[in-house]
Amino acid sequence: MRFLRQCLTGLFLLSLTLGLLAYAGQTVVSAVSERMAKEPRQPDRRERVFAVRTTLAQEADITPVLTAFGQIQSRRTLELRTQASGVITELSPDFVEGGQVRAGQFLARIDPADAQTARDRARADRMDAEAETREAARALDLARDELEAARDQYALQERALTRQRDLQSRGVGTTATVEAAELAGAQARQSVLGSRQALALAEARIDRAATDLARAELLLSEAERRLDETRITADFSGTLSDVSVVAGRLVSANEQLAQLVDATSLEVAFRVSTPQYARLLDDQGALIGAPVKVSLDVFGLELSATGEISRDSAAVGEGRTGRLIFATLDMAPAMKPGDFVTVQIDEPPLERVIALPASALGPDGAVLVLGEDDRLEARGVTLLRRQGNDILVRAPGLAGRAVVDQRTPVLGPGIKVRTLSPEAAMQGGDEAAAKPADLVELTPDRRARLVSFVQSNNDMPAAVKERLLGQLDKPRVPTAMVERLERRIGG
Repeated sequence: MRFLRQCLTGLFLLSLTLGLLAYAGQTVVSAVSERMAKEPRQPDRRERVFAVRTTLAQEADITPVLTAFGQIQSRRTLELRTQASGVITELSPDFVEGGQVRAGQFLARIDPADAQTARDRARADRMDAEAETREAARALDLARDELEAARDQYALQERALTRQRDLQSRGVGTTATVEAAELAGAQARQSVLGSRQALALAEARIDRAATDLARAELLLSEAERRLDETRITADFSGTLSDVSVVAGRLVSANEQLAQLVDATSLEVAFRVSTPQYARLLDDQGALIGAPVKVSLDVFGLELSATGEISRDSAAVGEGRTGRLIFATLDMAPAMKPGDFVTVQIDEPPLERVIALPASALGPDGAVLVLGEDDRLEARGVTLLRRQGNDILVRAPGLAGRAVVDQRTPVLGPGIKVRTLSPEAAMQGGDEAAAKPADLVELTPDRRARLVSFVQSNNDMPAAVKERLLGQLDKPRVPTAMVERLERRIGG
């Protein structure tokens, strides 16, 4: 009886198990059949709209600014060199590195003993030459007097000879007397010739004395110049640099002692490319005196000065390109020769040009403008200048159109876009740029699902998690963010 009861119980349990298995199999088969019978659900496809920042193109007369880099230098730099050799016996207190000196100020003196001796000897020689000149002048006067006396004596002898000949013709005089008178006349004539020769010698002595005096004057002038060369003075007001001398040092001729720099006469030398140089020429091909601004950045403090282009170099220079231009600075008290500065040159103004961000120009030489139905259109432009992060372009019909600020690979003609507001453009990001129409209210289940995904994502940075969770806590959440998270989830 007991065995029969257990057999019946086992059969009942076996029948129940088989029934449950059959029911489960039927349920699975029906579910699969139903799933296979359903048509695949196609998700709604929407055209992707990109957010862009735009700039309104406006024509205006703009003065381009050419930027270059140059070096400050002084237009007057003098090397102080010695003209004589010797020992430095005296130095000015201002003869130091950075010393400020005035024009004509005494700087240094070389031992003048030898130069003074030579000058005194030259003075003595000049005194001898002057004495010789005076003596020659007195000798000339005496020679002239002797010649005058000889001529008078010769005239007297001529009258005596005439008288003796007259007496002989009347039979009173004798031949011997006439001959004696003729001999006396010849002697007087010889005396006149000797006096003339003495006068010529006296005149020659005068010339020699004048020559000796001039030579002595030259020697004295040279000796005084040699003495003056032992005294070094400043030719103009300026600042001393590269000072390399002390009192008591022996210096040689033509040795450099220092450099005198005129800090009030500064200019900047900068190099530009040949096309940039061509833009600084007038119709006659001459360099225009364009205004320049020079700036020196010193640890955040900007020192600036203004000036004007004065000239350019005559040759390019071996191994160099472009053109070297010089600009005279007005006042630059804080700048020193050797400073490396930034130079900004005002070019001739351009009429009816449009200023756009440099990122708006594509490699094809065109910009994207906002057209009908917020779709992009390509518009070719002529690039005139690049001004830092901006460009100056000219294109017919571009004025008044909205131009995309930044070209990206996903943007092109026919793409639908939406423009960002100025506030959203300053903040950046899709969430910050979202408009009220781009916000959506989430159901509690949908919100919890998104929060759980963000919290369980270990690949996401902590800062991004915190920002997303903060957005999900708000009543209205950006639609773009929700769609992006759900695409990652797969729902």
